[in-house]
Amino acid sequence: MKAKYNVGIIGATGMVGQRFITLLADHPWYDIKALAASPRSAGKAYKDAVGKKWCMKGDIPENVADMTVMNAQDDVEKIAAMVDFVFCAVDMKKDDIKALEYAYAKAECPVVSNNSAHRHTPDVPMIIPEINPQHLDIIPSQRRRLGTKRGFVAVKSNCSLQSYLPAMAVINRKYPIGRALVTTYQAISGAGKTFETWPEMQDNLIPYIGGEENKSEVEPNKILGHIENGEIVPSSELEIECQTYRVPVSDGHTAAIFFSFKDGIEKPSVDEIQDMWRKYEGEPQKLGLPHAPKQFIYVYTEENEPDMPQIKTAREIDGGMAISCGRLRKSVQYDYKMVSMSHNTLRGAAGGAVLLAELLTAKGYMD
Repeated sequence: MKAKYNVGIIGATGMVGQRFITLLADHPWYDIKALAASPRSAGKAYKDAVGKKWCMKGDIPENVADMTVMNAQDDVEKIAAMVDFVFCAVDMKKDDIKALEYAYAKAECPVVSNNSAHRHTPDVPMIIPEINPQHLDIIPSQRRRLGTKRGFVAVKSNCSLQSYLPAMAVINRKYPIGRALVTTYQAISGAGKTFETWPEMQDNLIPYIGGEENKSEVEPNKILGHIENGEIVPSSELEIECQTYRVPVSDGHTAAIFFSFKDGIEKPSVDEIQDMWRKYEGEPQKLGLPHAPKQFIYVYTEENEPDMPQIKTAREIDGGMAISCGRLRKSVQYDYKMVSMSHNTLRGAAGGAVLLAELLTAKGYMD
């Protein structure tokens, strides 16, 4: 590893881009050297390009406030020459995002993406760092396909998955789960909104989020899959059915999960599952990565804290990077039911991407 890595943020003016800036402003490994956005923002000082759209707590960090915003599409080669890798969080059509991320990768600039465009590309790893770090092994295959030496694309999963899949995946390592019914209650920041910009969400609930249910049912099996013949082959073991709701919460996605183990599996007890969660350490914890939560999964017991986890008290645990689980108990129609939650713009979006970048850096992929 180098002492410092120069990084760029593509899509720097949006909500996730803003969150990247707050997370990277004082990062021990990374220095922000390039900001890029759409043509209407290009050429402006960042503070002017964002203007009243800045929605993070505190002011715009001084080290980026006067930085000139570049053109995300036209300045690919220029940005690639300035940085070691980029974070990407753009608001574009899916095919345009694919082309843009490939353009950076082919300019020998690795891309850590918050976007969904490449999540189903067979040789693009979709990583929850504590759950499937072994999928980074697909990167050499992707580089061969792209004809690159350094460049590649790696993505994080859908933000709502972070609220429930890690807890299930930890159980699944020892006790395979066969089916699950999941309902997610998703914050408005997941749509890039605040209550000021989306007043209709106050005192409201919307029982539909476009595309989210399919993502929740399909993406987990890629994360739980394996590498074979230069591709990530999705698992076919876990069947998930999902319903999604947009709820009047600023930050934090909550999930209600009902799950059953595969036939013939001896079922673990509540105490055993909770002990597995408490003791679990992923690669980020073992490596001591800067944004790794000290305890990946926080546990609230049904006996002592039946009303937990709650958004206001649990979403900021360990800098918003921990998963919180509670209300684990036996179900009538499934084996167990539970509640879990995570901070959607930290663990679920920019924070998860930064942690993925830290894992890639520690493993030597950014050198």
